[in-house]
Amino acid sequence: MKPQFTGKHLLTIMLISALLTALASMGILNRADGLACDLLNQHPISTDDHIIVIGIDQKALETLGPYSQWNREIFARAIEALNQSEECRPAVIALDVLFAGETQKEADRHLADAAGKYGNVITACAMEFQDSFVQDEQKEFHWQRFFATSFDEPYQELKQATRQGHINAMMDTDGILRRHMLYAKLSDGREIPSLSLAAAWMYQEYSALSGAPEDETEIKLPRLDAGGFWYLPYCALPGNFGGAFSVADLISGDFSPEYFAGKIVLIGPYAPGLQDSYLTAIDHAVPMYGVEYQANAIHALLRGDFKTRIADGLQLAGIFLLFFLSLLFLWKRPVKSATLYWAAVCAGWVFICRLAYEHGFILRLLWIPVGLTILYALTLAANYIQAALERQQVTSTFKRYVAPEIVNEILKEGTDNLELGGKLTRIAVLFVDIRGFTPMSEMLTPGQVVEILNRYLTLISRCILKNGGTLDKFVGDAAMAFWGAPLPQDDYVMNAVRAAMDMVEGSKALSKELMERYGRTVSFGIGVHVGEAVVGNIGSPQRMDYTAIGDTVNTAARLEANAPKETVYISRAVADALEGRIQVTSLGSTIKLKGKQEGFEVLVLDGVM
Repeated sequence: MKPQFTGKHLLTIMLISALLTALASMGILNRADGLACDLLNQHPISTDDHIIVIGIDQKALETLGPYSQWNREIFARAIEALNQSEECRPAVIALDVLFAGETQKEADRHLADAAGKYGNVITACAMEFQDSFVQDEQKEFHWQRFFATSFDEPYQELKQATRQGHINAMMDTDGILRRHMLYAKLSDGREIPSLSLAAAWMYQEYSALSGAPEDETEIKLPRLDAGGFWYLPYCALPGNFGGAFSVADLISGDFSPEYFAGKIVLIGPYAPGLQDSYLTAIDHAVPMYGVEYQANAIHALLRGDFKTRIADGLQLAGIFLLFFLSLLFLWKRPVKSATLYWAAVCAGWVFICRLAYEHGFILRLLWIPVGLTILYALTLAANYIQAALERQQVTSTFKRYVAPEIVNEILKEGTDNLELGGKLTRIAVLFVDIRGFTPMSEMLTPGQVVEILNRYLTLISRCILKNGGTLDKFVGDAAMAFWGAPLPQDDYVMNAVRAAMDMVEGSKALSKELMERYGRTVSFGIGVHVGEAVVGNIGSPQRMDYTAIGDTVNTAARLEANAPKETVYISRAVADALEGRIQVTSLGSTIKLKGKQEGFEVLVLDGVM
């Protein structure tokens, strides 16, 4: 049976969904979500061999001396070595090294001449940023993120001879480098492209001059976030872009110039002691050198491989709707189907996130699985508590009326199947009354009366419960029971007449004992009828009883009222239902039942075959 939701239920479900959505919006999962998204999405792919990293590595430091003692002559000679012939020149030489301020005039001039002579060199600049209030042209202050407080650029002669690109790398709050600042804005309004973008542009120009089709050389820019960043899809792990070439090889001439022809060459620190490495989205354990980070960004820009993060507001609206619908589904859901739903939605969301990434969109990976897991746990706990309360209610309601095995069967079938408010059901009804009890009670003490009554009522209860009946009530020295409810029974009419015969037989032994003790005896008069009746919890909110009402009940009561002692009266409906299985004697319509028309047949139950 599907659960019925009241307005209160729906409001509660809506509030829980809103609370989980609000928790997600607070950024509690952002750190873990970033790590999970990296694990799912960032994987190495095949890279183009037109991007080459030449490292200022341990070999160069051992050959040319400590980096702090290098002069700019070394870089001038490296540029000249790469450009030694017209046919072998690289398309781009990007120096991931700062050359701020003048040092030695001769070396500075040599570097500027070498860099400017071939027109394929890009030099680095860098800024320091802070979030601050900034005064605009109207003398008004406004808050600005990443306000440049300092700017280091190449010395003037080198600046004029080359193009520039910034090499700032801005890590996320968890220390992972995931994004790339495409432009850095200076306080004077100038926008400086990143070294990677400057290199991609120069390579585009080279390719166009080489006759490459326009659609292969056009650089499309990614969509930037509010801070001017874009999410960088890494293509190579740390070490995969570098390590094959050293600056020492360029200085010594131990390389083939033809290998670099028409390619993008990046020169930068490639040794741990130079302190230019970062933990990146593609590898949280092994640092990546800054020059490799630039190579990854160039690769993404040339391929047009851009990823756009779907706005959090849109995702929050989506997860609220999903949480609301999930709660509707999980409410009172069996554990197996709830678990299958939880696993399917979580796995499906991971698949959707991966598919979206491949098509250029980034979704919050953990919001739905974590939120749905919380809902799953809450609904399991709520359903368990609700089931326990219902079991307790069913047990306390029915343990007084029916046999323990029927209570267990009710619990096994589930309380939703009971319709405790009342339903029309075909049942067999038995009424039993103690004949001769009132005269006997007048002769005995109150204690003896209660003792004898309890003995008889215990016998009645035992016979009813033994035969799977529901003990409805005791009224003085009489009792009512029925079969066929609260759960259907295959042979409920036979069970009712067997209970009646057991009462008759049981009363004989008890009557003999009473005769010996008190000189008095009593016996049963019993009536059994079968038909439709309304069965359920009937009464007032202050007091309810599980009972049956209707003409079938009244008829059974009339049969019992007319039955002599040690006699069971049944109706023709009972006899027909058990034809061939019981022995009866028909009294025809000689017994007049109150409220019944002429012709109502009454039969005496003689035995059960």
